[in-house]
Amino acid sequence: MLPLQIYLPEAMISVDESDCCFSQVPDLKPYNAIGVGPGVGKAEETVNALKQLIQEAKVPMVLDADALNIISENKELLSILPENTIITPHVKEFERLFGECKDKEQRVDLQRDMAQKFKIIIVLKGAGTTTMLPDGRCYINSTGNPGMATAGSGDVLTGIILSLLAQRYTPEQAAIIGVFMHGMAGDKAASRLGMESMIASDISKSLEFRV
Repeated sequence: MLPLQIYLPEAMISVDESDCCFSQVPDLKPYNAIGVGPGVGKAEETVNALKQLIQEAKVPMVLDADALNIISENKELLSILPENTIITPHVKEFERLFGECKDKEQRVDLQRDMAQKFKIIIVLKGAGTTTMLPDGRCYINSTGNPGMATAGSGDVLTGIILSLLAQRYTPEQAAIIGVFMHGMAGDKAASRLGMESMIASDISKSLEFRV
């Protein structure tokens, strides 16, 4: 905790009883949005804590990374996700959750079926990221570039969507706008640095827009 506060004084920290994993759900009353997944791991305590979080959450959520990996190994959790929960899998995470597909067209069809079945918002990351809403509407993103296929890029997207949820955007708005902003920031970073050398923090540093 102390090294993080020294490096990033504006970071707000909630300390867990465990010194090695997410093991308990804090009092959720102060929060108006929840993001979970990046870096949490898949320890048994974390699996139990994630299940508790899903059951107790009364505010919009975005799930990514290890949260999705845990759900893919405990698929009964899909049926208790609150309505309009946002999940942000890449292709492999998506297929671990819902099954393999032979091509992109079949994958988008399955994405629509699963969004409607579980009443969730599925952001399927990749070239032309598709955001599928529970009513079957699909948004194809026009921003972004191959340089964004770098470790941590998806975590930045989770943070962007979470920040929009915390600002009271609806889950639908947060997902669609967040994906667009993420891609635009990536395009800005690529124009400045080149796609070959980009890292995730270059995307977050490029989030300032001027009209």
